[in-house]
Amino acid sequence: MSEGLPTYKLIYFNARGRAEHIRYIFAYAGIDYIDERIPKERWPELKKSMPYGMLPVLEIDGKPIAQSNAVARYLARKHNLTGRDEWEAMMCDVLVDTLGDLKQSISQYRTEEDHCKKEEKKAKLLKETIPFYLNKFEQTVGENGGYTVASTTTWADFVFAVALENFENIFGATALENYPGLRALKKRVHEIPAIVGWLAKRPHTEF
Repeated sequence: MSEGLPTYKLIYFNARGRAEHIRYIFAYAGIDYIDERIPKERWPELKKSMPYGMLPVLEIDGKPIAQSNAVARYLARKHNLTGRDEWEAMMCDVLVDTLGDLKQSISQYRTEEDHCKKEEKKAKLLKETIPFYLNKFEQTVGENGGYTVASTTTWADFVFAVALENFENIFGATALENYPGLRALKKRVHEIPAIVGWLAKRPHTEF
């Protein structure tokens, strides 16, 4: 690392999960960082040392910072990935937070242990919740020329690309067949040369 530049260590599990959009930002911006992947068996002992007992955590010059989207916004601001003005920065936040609502619903389905309730949640997701959100996002991407915000690459594009990849992993390769704009967004992000380089070398994980 060059003198005067901050040092970064991203601490997370060996998964894409809540850290992958941060890794995309690092890759896109050409930032060196330590990608520390914690084995699940070590987590109970390390949990007490994390700011809020959760991961991911980004250490900036040794100072631990929690909350994945707060970290991503910070890095995005530093590397011109929040749009062209405050309004576009806010729209990034709106879309990322709204996508977070959908991801929360999917997470509740995936972690449901009661088989009958799990099937009920899945049916509601596929019939109501997912189409509601994805149709809204599809419209937004169409209005913005294939981007989430204002026809320019932002960190929101990375959040969506990661989430859409996971979405296909959960619900199958045809899950986005009715959303060509979202499929094209994911494809565009995954064809950015710096992201291509990251995808080629990242560890293979289920999620």
